[in-house]
Amino acid sequence: MQNAKDTFYEVLRGRLAALNPDRTIALRGAVRPGLLVQENELLTAVALPDCFRMRWSVSAVDADGAMPLVAMECMIDYETAGTAMNGGMDRGRALAAMDGELQSSLNTLPRSTPKSNYAGLAFGNAVLAMKTNVWWGEVAFAATVVKDDRLARTATVVVMSYQEAGEL
Repeated sequence: MQNAKDTFYEVLRGRLAALNPDRTIALRGAVRPGLLVQENELLTAVALPDCFRMRWSVSAVDADGAMPLVAMECMIDYETAGTAMNGGMDRGRALAAMDGELQSSLNTLPRSTPKSNYAGLAFGNAVLAMKTNVWWGEVAFAATVVKDDRLARTATVVVMSYQEAGEL
């Protein structure tokens, strides 16, 4: 499952960065595209505004076929207070812009990509191509939530992949 999560993250990060290169975050001294995976970050990064925060929830495994089919729910949280220049009065427009970026990135065809193993990157090794793909369904947007001076939303998408031999 981890390879599918990592692959989906890399694809979404690349698509979001290409769509809006100005949406970045500064985290631990590095500027990077405005997408993070909550389980990989310190608690202080979880409430960052104007970035997308991925978290994984429900997963199901169907072992009936030749290879197990894994379906995972990816929840993407984001929030904005608008811009200081407009005194936050543009927070609705800012949230709508983030909605559009996410929808465009997830709905761009193809909604699949070859699965890769990124585990070796931590040791300076190359990314390894795997034999199967990762694919995802339509994105679903929850209602807008008011959080003090911010508007927030959660989008959900189901990500699927076949589990190859030796994968955890």
